[in-house]
Amino acid sequence: MAKQGIQWQVAEGVGRITLDRPDVLNSFNREMAFSLQECLKECAENDAVRAVLLSGNGRGFCAGQDLKEVLPEEGEPPKNLSEIVAASYNPVILGIRNLEKPVVCAVNGIAAGAGANLAFACDFVLASEKASFVQSFCKLGLVPDSGGTFFLPRLVGMARATALTMLGEKLTAEQALNWGLIYRVCQADGLLEEATKLAVFLASQPTKGFGYTKRALNASLANDLASQLAVEEELQGAAGRTADYAEGVAAFLEKRAPNFTGK
Repeated sequence: MAKQGIQWQVAEGVGRITLDRPDVLNSFNREMAFSLQECLKECAENDAVRAVLLSGNGRGFCAGQDLKEVLPEEGEPPKNLSEIVAASYNPVILGIRNLEKPVVCAVNGIAAGAGANLAFACDFVLASEKASFVQSFCKLGLVPDSGGTFFLPRLVGMARATALTMLGEKLTAEQALNWGLIYRVCQADGLLEEATKLAVFLASQPTKGFGYTKRALNASLANDLASQLAVEEELQGAAGRTADYAEGVAAFLEKRAPNFTGK
């Protein structure tokens, strides 16, 4: 299905989203951002989609905002960047985190600015050994957006988050792995295969249970212990009423592999 700046298809239970502006390292313009928002909405609404794979076409994953779109014309006042963040980026990050299905991200090359934070918002990040991550906002006198100031301190701690965002130093894939920013580093020529394999596996698992788990993890970012225990109590009850729970118990008792349907 054609969308501006995006390749999109559903196969083997996986909604496959590929950022497709390779001539500009898949940097975002408004059309691509809106297309990505639409894809995430379709993933949420389509029961045939039980996992999502996000990747980038060409040499890079995503170089962030396409500056040609936001730079003012000579003699014109600066563009309102708040409006661009609100319209283009915030709905994407919320779409990923509120999607109660696992999202796998395959980072094949540079992930800069909003592109890096887009990856960090996903549930599983696999990166090519040639990939790199950089919080490039400071090089333009800007503030990290796309959830950067939310996720980075929680992933790497305040000291490293401050260094990343104020120094703008490039992290290799191996450094990102060691700092807990990503899940796995893969050989460059095997990245997409490995990420697809993981997404297809996740699509065969208890989708409702994964959705409740993701909801609980999201809630944990703001809750105290008592509140989080209450969330677990409620969601465990909901999970226990799913068809996949019944199938999992039956498979355990019958000593066979479960056949989860995502319901």
